Amino acid sequence: MEKLLPLLTRLAITVSSILLLTPFSCWCSCETTDQSLTLPDLPLEHLKRYLNTFDKVKQECQNKTELLQKISQKDNKGCWGHESHCTKENRFQTPICPGSHTGWVRNKESQIETFYQQADFGYIKHQINEMKLMCEPKLITDSSLECTEYLRFCRGRYLMLDFRDLAKRHERIRYHMDVLQKGQIQGYCQLNETRLKSQMDHMGALQSWSPELRNFIEATEPIEESNEQCDMFINTPTFAMKIDATYNMYHHFCDFFNLYATLFVNQTHSSVFDRNTQIIVWETYPYDSPFKDTFKAFSDNPVWTLDQVKGKRICFRNIVFPLLPRMIFGLYYNTPIIQGCEKSGLFRAFSEFILHRLKIPFEEPKDNKIRVTFLSRRTKYRRALNEDELLQEISKNENFIIKKISYERDLTFLQQLEVTRNTDILIGMHGAGLTHLLFLPEWAAIFELYNCEDPNCYKDLARLRGVYYVTWEERELVYPEDEGHHPEGGAHAKFTNYAFDAKEFARLVGKAATHVRNHEEFKKFHMETLTTTGKDEL
Repeated sequence: MEKLLPLLTRLAITVSSILLLTPFSCWCSCETTDQSLTLPDLPLEHLKRYLNTFDKVKQECQNKTELLQKISQKDNKGCWGHESHCTKENRFQTPICPGSHTGWVRNKESQIETFYQQADFGYIKHQINEMKLMCEPKLITDSSLECTEYLRFCRGRYLMLDFRDLAKRHERIRYHMDVLQKGQIQGYCQLNETRLKSQMDHMGALQSWSPELRNFIEATEPIEESNEQCDMFINTPTFAMKIDATYNMYHHFCDFFNLYATLFVNQTHSSVFDRNTQIIVWETYPYDSPFKDTFKAFSDNPVWTLDQVKGKRICFRNIVFPLLPRMIFGLYYNTPIIQGCEKSGLFRAFSEFILHRLKIPFEEPKDNKIRVTFLSRRTKYRRALNEDELLQEISKNENFIIKKISYERDLTFLQQLEVTRNTDILIGMHGAGLTHLLFLPEWAAIFELYNCEDPNCYKDLARLRGVYYVTWEERELVYPEDEGHHPEGGAHAKFTNYAFDAKEFARLVGKAATHVRNHEEFKKFHMETLTTTGKDEL
């Protein structure tokens, strides 16, 4: 698959657009000229499913290049999993549930399906099935607004948002529920006010779009580009995003993940993966983040905040209000994962999408070595006090390639991703840096050196991504520096440092290494070596 990716990249990617009649709609064609060949920049397995989703594009393109012929012939039925026609055997990935279902569901099949609905493309399908019109157009060129239950996702066409009052406010806006007042969001359509009000139960800044859409009213005239009520008319498809903590990787990647999931909820057109989009962060603080390059996977345009639109009435041809980072029973942060299951195809697809779009290089494992990366913290708390002793202990194993690194200061985020993508065992103390497990290889293991009495956070994230999880097992062999001192008072395990027994550390790394070496995906890179040695070197 990796060898085919450069061929895909070399395909010219241009978009021929017509007037947008549905959210983000466009006409993508493969004519006789190279300039009109249109394909999204996706990994090969993703591209096959894209073509199977948009059959018209597939039919127009399949005879134009040898590569496209091979793709369509190799897998003519592959799908993501949220499509109405998608059967279980053709899904992008089916979860596995090796753990017991007793006490949770009636049988193993129900256990797998519950996980699929909670944390995989089944969640996307559920959102699509919930979609209801809140404001119905009378003519095809009129405004419209449709949303899922509790207004967790909405999309609108020809809407006007009035941000003139923001210019008068002296405070910075973040997590505010009063950005818009009554009448400051309008559409020229027939509003079902009863239906809209019935979806207001999740009235939270990061839980739904209720604080904004409760102020929706019917416009008195069509919202058109030539209309004088529009101080600015934005033709570019726009995502308005309410985001979580931008300097914490765990929380900010909840934003990115839900934006990726939003692409599928909104997947009604062939330009779904187009990067000619505009992102507006729903706050007036300047947007900055160590992870800001991740937005380049979604948009070629600079990220805006409300500062770019305050003081103006902005009219949008197409605007999407994406899934949010702290939804009740949402994705990632509040996902109620059933016990005993792992490997969400949605999480794997997100990982592959980000790595591909950001062009993070992959190096195949070789020489039968296991690449171990130890995340060295340079923070006040949760440092491993004897990390050199720990690494010296596992360096006795000649089958390990060991790297100690600090992600906090040493590397750019893209450089961090390159290290992670080429790591087999990632080791680190409880902290947001462990979110990198999302971008480990399929066979990899994450070793949360100590979970600091927060046992489920990264264990659950590892289950969702489908990588093997290890953490410290013998409490008497970990040595806290003190009881820990929470800033607001009282002892707390997250606010101290720790030393660890070196022998026990080596045993747990060996446990992770055994998983890596026995994984089928890892074995394929070492088949010749394994055949000659005939033994597990651990």
